Amino acid sequence: MKKYHLLFFLCFLFAFAGFSQSQEKYDYSRYNRDMIQRGVQAILTCNGLFTSNRTIEQVFKQELAYLRQPIGTARGGDYTIDYDKKTVAIGYQGMVPTMRAAFREGLGCVILAPDQTFEALDELPILKTPLLKGDPSKIAWPDGDMVKEEALSSEIDKGALEAASKWAFERESPEQVTLSLLVVHKGKIIHERYAEGVDMSTRTRTWSTAKSIAVTLIGMMADQGKLDLDKPLGLDWLPQNRNPETDPRNDITLRHVLNMSSGLYTVDNSRMEYATGSGLSYWAGASSINGARNRGMIRKPGTYWDYENYDTILGVLAMKKAIGDDQEYLEYPRKALLDKIGMRNTLLSVDRFGDFILSSQVYTNARDLARFGLLYLQNGLWNGERLLSEEWIKFVRTPAPASASRGNFYGGQWWLVPDNRTDVPKDAYSTAGNRGQFTIVVPSHDLVIVRRGLDYGRQGFDRWDLTREVLKAIKE
Repeated sequence: MKKYHLLFFLCFLFAFAGFSQSQEKYDYSRYNRDMIQRGVQAILTCNGLFTSNRTIEQVFKQELAYLRQPIGTARGGDYTIDYDKKTVAIGYQGMVPTMRAAFREGLGCVILAPDQTFEALDELPILKTPLLKGDPSKIAWPDGDMVKEEALSSEIDKGALEAASKWAFERESPEQVTLSLLVVHKGKIIHERYAEGVDMSTRTRTWSTAKSIAVTLIGMMADQGKLDLDKPLGLDWLPQNRNPETDPRNDITLRHVLNMSSGLYTVDNSRMEYATGSGLSYWAGASSINGARNRGMIRKPGTYWDYENYDTILGVLAMKKAIGDDQEYLEYPRKALLDKIGMRNTLLSVDRFGDFILSSQVYTNARDLARFGLLYLQNGLWNGERLLSEEWIKFVRTPAPASASRGNFYGGQWWLVPDNRTDVPKDAYSTAGNRGQFTIVVPSHDLVIVRRGLDYGRQGFDRWDLTREVLKAIKE
């Protein structure tokens, strides 16, 4: 019997040794990561300089702070900036390609493919839709930026509001860098504060707060009957199948992708976001829509919540298909949303093929995001005109069914107060983006809070803690 046990133990050891030998330790995506790192620097530098109008010193100090090893310093290095053509090239040509980005009118900076040079500038998308008329400094808030100075109402505790502002800006973690805080109560700006080197015109990247803008534009199409939450997306999936009608991905609906429960393989997970997947379209010039369509199904749609940039892109692709015209598609966000509510400082960027990267690549300022939050606070109405239906707002605020087992923290491209938070109103909901981009709507207190950041490292700024602190200033 003892010999049998020993034999079994030895077999187990050999089997385990064989299993452990099959574990791949080499990073086969190493060169992709290096290329994408250069692409990140190219896009962030390009937008920092030409979309945000910041200095190269500011860009290196803050925009690039979360990169492990940026190329060069503010004093120079292996990068080239053309201030006349508004282009940036990062790195010399070698095993890792030089990555290039160029500012495009009406859209912000676009990343080029690794094998493209700036000779291809004229091939890149551009948007020349005339700017919204009027001088915002002479137009009253919220349609413009003219704000009358007046005393706070008796409903506001000034000391508590200042304490909340101090809480947001004077962080214990040096990695949490608050750029701006804006609080709107009953439609009025009651607090507005900016970090040194930032003002109300400064655009910065929204990161995934863009997803909430995407779902708004999609919702406007749905309100017109051009999209349906519960009908299949109707997309051509990749790779092409001999019998596309039998593709199980045909069952994926708009609701599934907006609830982050498409059932498709989540390529951005497992520390691969800066190696493959959407990272290739964000930072390396790959097609965003091709990557989004080229994923196999691993679960039944609607059964499992998994955060995935490409799910948002699929919803945006469905919107593009419903519009049916490339130029109309490029103009749609401006005409349907941005110009309607005075978001003059907002640029929605595209990949080099002209497809909106509305999972991340939007540049805007705090006031424009406050306007966006107000649209939701006003149940989709703006100056008496209905821009978004109450039914759609109800959808984005309803927990995704697949998130129930994890706390009901996510709706339709908006984040919800999780079940385990009891210190903030349950009706609050929020956008959320990397590096601390939050627009928080609290209907029960007629409140919108916008916090912009350039956090880096471990980050961890908590939007619900901020909500709690600001609410201390709102008297019941």
